[in-house]
Amino acid sequence: MYDIAKVRADFPILSREVNGKPLVYLDNGASAQKPRVVIDAITRAYSMEYANVHRGLHHLSNLATEQYEAVRGKIARFLNAPDEEEIVFASGATEAINLVSYSWAAPRLQAGDEIVLSVMEHHANIVPWHFLRERQGVVLKWVECDSNGDLDPQAVIDAIGPRTRLVAVTHMSNVTGTVVDVAAICAGARARGVPVLVDGSQAAVHRQVDLRAIGCDFYAITGHKLYGPSGSGAIFIRRERMEEMRPFLGGGDMIRDVFRDEVTYATPPMRFEAGTPGIVNQIGLGVAIDYLTGLGMENIAAHERRLRDHARARLAGLNWLNVQGNSAGKGAIFSFTLQGGAHPHDISTVLDKRGIAVRAGTHCAMPLMQHFGVSATCRASFGLYNTEEEVEALVSGLELCRDLFG
Repeated sequence: MYDIAKVRADFPILSREVNGKPLVYLDNGASAQKPRVVIDAITRAYSMEYANVHRGLHHLSNLATEQYEAVRGKIARFLNAPDEEEIVFASGATEAINLVSYSWAAPRLQAGDEIVLSVMEHHANIVPWHFLRERQGVVLKWVECDSNGDLDPQAVIDAIGPRTRLVAVTHMSNVTGTVVDVAAICAGARARGVPVLVDGSQAAVHRQVDLRAIGCDFYAITGHKLYGPSGSGAIFIRRERMEEMRPFLGGGDMIRDVFRDEVTYATPPMRFEAGTPGIVNQIGLGVAIDYLTGLGMENIAAHERRLRDHARARLAGLNWLNVQGNSAGKGAIFSFTLQGGAHPHDISTVLDKRGIAVRAGTHCAMPLMQHFGVSATCRASFGLYNTEEEVEALVSGLELCRDLFG
């Protein structure tokens, strides 16, 4: 049984008030709160166990190295990756996707080569490809979603042409919660010899990810959405793709030998992990993954489906509210605007006065905003510690906005 009261007790921040009201934190799509076990692990690592990793032979360095490297295996098991040596640490999904852009794509793509994207992508899965468009003449091909926010995997596959070199697609939209059938896209792309990069920043938080079943070449995750520290994350890179990549950053553990007239590089994944890493951040991510695994990703997903269904029903009853994207199988993420032109920033401010934290703006997804014909939205994104009572608090706050803004 999923004990929501016990889960909430694991997160110290949920006991505080904002503007004299109990905190209702509905900004999980931007960044999730941290359980006490993660906070304690970070404190312990800095106060009692800190040292640099890999290069030391003393007790603390060995301890830090053991804890740090253990996270690679935790991530591999969490994602059901074939091999932990296909996991490269990064500061988050943004750095991870840029690694692929600089190390794999930039040396291989030429002017006129194509990258297929969906209109739902986060800027972190758009801007690195724009760099290649600006600097190397690479062509970006866009695939639209429908009015519900659904992305037809066949439309993505059909966009693949003779000069397509990569498909880059989200697993779950951070704006609408739409879940994309990335396994179908990967199967179609693989049949055409085209690698696929999947942005798993949202999906890995809300559902069980099985990379063996998905069959992608790259899969990026970010720790701060996974109830872990900011500055933590990783990317799965299929071994064959690793062998095609050149180093992106130089220094530290990514080398084997350095001489005056030559340098040799470490084997992957270390080849792509230059410099002193975010040691404690990654250790904290490992603890967060342990926490999620302990709760059970299926249990978390079932709880969030209940929240989604309750929120969908309650928001549908507000006939003056426009929800952008309402896919049947979506996650518990809702973006919306009020009829009558109230700006999302004003809506967010009113909700904040009632202790309700939502996001307002473009959510780093401006092409999707343009697709829906809006300049910005409010977004309520639910997580494993949210409750149906908090859905009701959101609805009550929106009703106040309606009364204030007409």
